[in-house]
Amino acid sequence: MKRSNTYLPMAALILTAALAIPAAAQKPVKMRFSGTVEGQPTIKLQPDTNTDEENVAGNGTLGPFTFRELHADTASPQPSSTCSGPTKVFFPTVAGGGVFRFQEGSLLTVNLTEGSSLCIDFAALLGHLTVTYQITGGTGRFNAASGALTLTATWSPVLFDANNTAVLLTSTGELEGTVSGVSEEQGQDEGQ
Repeated sequence: MKRSNTYLPMAALILTAALAIPAAAQKPVKMRFSGTVEGQPTIKLQPDTNTDEENVAGNGTLGPFTFRELHADTASPQPSSTCSGPTKVFFPTVAGGGVFRFQEGSLLTVNLTEGSSLCIDFAALLGHLTVTYQITGGTGRFNAASGALTLTATWSPVLFDANNTAVLLTSTGELEGTVSGVSEEQGQDEGQ
């Protein structure tokens, strides 16, 4: 007697159903921004660090936004192969996070990951910040968001204190990366 294989049609049905479920699509993101940076001497995210606050606004793939970020750089310069020379100092950025607020009220939250840094060139009076963020979620259309973004910014001093330390700087740059889990809803978040 010939035995029929009843598992084959069931496996085909399961595979077809699994392929019909849309995967969380990763969306490439590119956003440009400008704004200001201020040192925050009263905030210590970690011991032996200096905290900076970045407040910028911009536009890009996800729409118009503002971004407020706090990050801590080591208090002492460190050796670097990418930021070296007699007028340059390198500070690893060791902790931080931020919140993007989009025009319709949705929030996107991020935390700093390893490998971020600040290179200051005293001859050119410029700082170059590179920060990598892990997306940790948000509200509204970013409720289930995940992914990663890399910020690259150029800082230029505007105002110095009595100790000749820059206390207000301009910040211009861009963010690039990928985000997934973003809904297409454009409505206001409740409570906004």
